[in-house]
Amino acid sequence: MGTKGTKTNKSVFYISLAIIFTIAIWGLVFSSQFTNMANALMSFLTVNFGWFYLLAMFVFVVVALLLGFSKYGSIKLGPDDSQPEFSTKSWFGMLFGAGMGVGLVFWGAAEPMSHLVSHADLGMDAAASFAMGASFKHWGFHPWANYSIIGLALGYFQFRKGYPGLISSIFVPLIGEKGVKGPIGKAIDILAVFATVAGVATTLGLGTMQINSGMTLVFGIPSNAAVQLMIIAAITVLYIAATISGIEKGIKLLGDINLYLAGTVVLLTFIVGPKLIMLRSLSEGLGVYLNNFILDSFHLNIFGDNSWVSGWTVFYWAWWIAWAPFVGSFIARISRGRTIREFVLGVIVAPALASLLWFAVFGGLGISLVNTLGMEKLAEVVKDPSTALFVAYGQYGLSTVLSVITMFLLITFFVTSANSSTFVLGMFTSNGDLNPTKGNMTLWGLVQSMLAAALLLSGGLASLQTASIAAAFPFIIIMLLACVSIFKALKEEKV
Repeated sequence: MGTKGTKTNKSVFYISLAIIFTIAIWGLVFSSQFTNMANALMSFLTVNFGWFYLLAMFVFVVVALLLGFSKYGSIKLGPDDSQPEFSTKSWFGMLFGAGMGVGLVFWGAAEPMSHLVSHADLGMDAAASFAMGASFKHWGFHPWANYSIIGLALGYFQFRKGYPGLISSIFVPLIGEKGVKGPIGKAIDILAVFATVAGVATTLGLGTMQINSGMTLVFGIPSNAAVQLMIIAAITVLYIAATISGIEKGIKLLGDINLYLAGTVVLLTFIVGPKLIMLRSLSEGLGVYLNNFILDSFHLNIFGDNSWVSGWTVFYWAWWIAWAPFVGSFIARISRGRTIREFVLGVIVAPALASLLWFAVFGGLGISLVNTLGMEKLAEVVKDPSTALFVAYGQYGLSTVLSVITMFLLITFFVTSANSSTFVLGMFTSNGDLNPTKGNMTLWGLVQSMLAAALLLSGGLASLQTASIAAAFPFIIIMLLACVSIFKALKEEKV
């Protein structure tokens, strides 16, 4: 690595750390001020730029599909003779766990239940149909297409063109190597580091609360700060150990474990749960989702109230965009040797279908509670989404077994997301080194956990999540330019 590369390295590393610690201290010491600022900024963006989020996410779907099924689909992310590093099963397990494993467990039952309650005035059947269609939209093709833009572009420039594993490398065709190594490139990489740390820290904190909720309902373990700190400490040890053992050992093994555990939970839940409601939820949800795909991709009330769209769809789109630099970079790292077509099918189509199946099973489980608990009690349950899945389990057989397996799944999904992000942060702050030092990765692993713990205790976790999503707004422009850059580069390929 040359001197210039080393300087770039250190500047990204130190500036990123300074920004993160400044925001953490702000959130801890002036928590109410920080909360007000984050909420005001997010409200401004969702209200005034909701249309931009919707448009961009649809563009990502179209661009990804065009690339995958065009003449460029046979181009490999690497030399023409390169082969995939990982089996298809392990590859899928790692990208699925890093991309949204934790979110699926947290929202699988809670989101459809929330939509059912909020749209109860439509009538039971219409509300249930809306609940499943909306959940499928939020966890279907759009988020995975969003991840694929960064992943595909970075995988191409990293492995086929030999550039460093940095988000800024994607823009060589647009601003040249000199521009990428200058202030613009550094700013892009620093923003990527912040979005990754803040995103994973908030997910770690919110997930810790769900694990604690499960332990309270199943084992009677109290839900308090001491227990939550112990959970964070245990998870931190696990994911740092997995990260420093390398992708081939720790991260790959965890990805495989995730797949088996997730498959077990889905199968057992289907066996003991309301099978007919789950199957109808799959059928109706798919029908509503596919039939309204174009309309829902752009739907905003011109004169009316857009609070639901802003609070759910635009918020989700902003969250997925905030996660794109981390998840996209990790997916790129494990996709060397795949063709562009394989990449698109593996990163968008397969996990989207898996997500829809997940929501059909757990969403069906959740909304079926209206028959046993009633709408009023259901409304009480969804006020705390972290308990919704465990409450739903409690109405059926094997509830304790399912709850225990789910808590283990939450932990393994957390560890997968956290060690993937730790690895990526090591790359981002090591000039794109594909094998960052153990010391670097350990430091970032600790930073994420300390930030999660500090803001969990101060009550500023949700505010950090809001702030990180708002701060990632410029990534929409970065990702749209990445689409232009990859097309420009592919035009030079002989296919």
